[in-house]
Amino acid sequence: MAQGLDVTQWQNELVEACKHGDESRARALRARLGVQPRRARVLLEAMLEDPDALVRQAAAFGLGELGGAISARRLEQQLTLEEARADYDGESVVEAITQALGRIEEAGARAGLVRRLKRLASGEPDAGDINTLACALWRRRHPDLLPVIQQSLEQFPLPAPTSLHGLLVLLEKSPEALRIWAADSSVAVEEKSEVLWVLTEQVPDALVPTLLAFISTARALLDTAEHQQEAASDYHEALLSLLLRHREHLIPRLPDKVRSELRALARELVTTTALLNCSLRAAVLLKFVGHPEDAALLDAHRPAEPVLAKVFEDAAQALRQRLGGGERS
Repeated sequence: MAQGLDVTQWQNELVEACKHGDESRARALRARLGVQPRRARVLLEAMLEDPDALVRQAAAFGLGELGGAISARRLEQQLTLEEARADYDGESVVEAITQALGRIEEAGARAGLVRRLKRLASGEPDAGDINTLACALWRRRHPDLLPVIQQSLEQFPLPAPTSLHGLLVLLEKSPEALRIWAADSSVAVEEKSEVLWVLTEQVPDALVPTLLAFISTARALLDTAEHQQEAASDYHEALLSLLLRHREHLIPRLPDKVRSELRALARELVTTTALLNCSLRAAVLLKFVGHPEDAALLDAHRPAEPVLAKVFEDAAQALRQRLGGGERS
C-alpha cells in the first residue's frame, strides 16, 4: 500500500466521492492504494464489514475497480448478505455491488449477476433493482445470457416493458436489425425508451450508427398526441441522457447528417417549456452540436428561475465563443 497513506483520511475521501457520484475522484483515490492488489483488498474488504452503508458502498466500488475473480467472489458473498438485510441500507449497498460486478470482466462476475437475476425473478422485484441489474448485465453481455433473460422475463410479475426487455432487444438484434427496429413506428415508444436507458450505460462502437434512427424517432415524437406525451417525454429524456453522458465519445464520431438532425431536435426541445427536464438537457446538448446563432434561441427561451436560467446562459456563452468568439447570424 502507498507509503505514508493516512488510511482514515483516505477512507473518508473515498466515501465522500462515492456518496456524491464522483467516479473520477473515487478511481484516483483507489489508485493511491498502490500496485499491490493483496494489500489494497485487505483494506477494502475490511470496509465491507463496516456498519455504515456508505462505507460499504465505497468498498464495493473499490473492489469493482480492483477487479479479478477474488473481488467478484467477495462481492457476490456480500451481495447475499445485503439482500438478507431487507432494509434501505442493504438495498443501497446491493445497488453498489451490482454496479461493481458489472465493471469486473471475469466470467465469475457475470455468473454472480445471473444468480442475482434468478433470485429477483423468484420474488417481487422492484423496478429500480431490475434497471440496475440490466445495465450491469449489458456491460457483461454474452450470448449465453439470452436464454437466462428470456426465462426470467417469463417469470417477472412486472408489466412490460422493463429495462430487462430493453436488454433482450439489444442482445438479440444485430446493429442493422436494431436500426430498422428503432425506425419502425409500429414498435411501442416505451420499448424503445428501455433500450435507450440500457444503452446509456454503455454504447458499443458497432451501435453508434443506429443513433440516427433513434434521433429521427425523437423528432417524430414531438408531434405526438396529448395522451402519449408522457411516453414521448421519457423517450426524449433517455436519448438526451445517453448522448450527454457519452458526449466525448459519441458526438465527435457522429456524421454531419446525424449532428444536423440532433441540432434540429435540440432546438425544438429547447422551446418546449412543457418538457422542462428535456429542455434543460437540450440546452446543454446545443453547446456541443449547435451553431453560434443558436445562442439567440437560448436567450429567447431562458427560464425565469435563476438556477435553470444559468444552464441556458452557459450554453449560449459557449456557442458565442465558438470559432473565436462573436455571435454569427
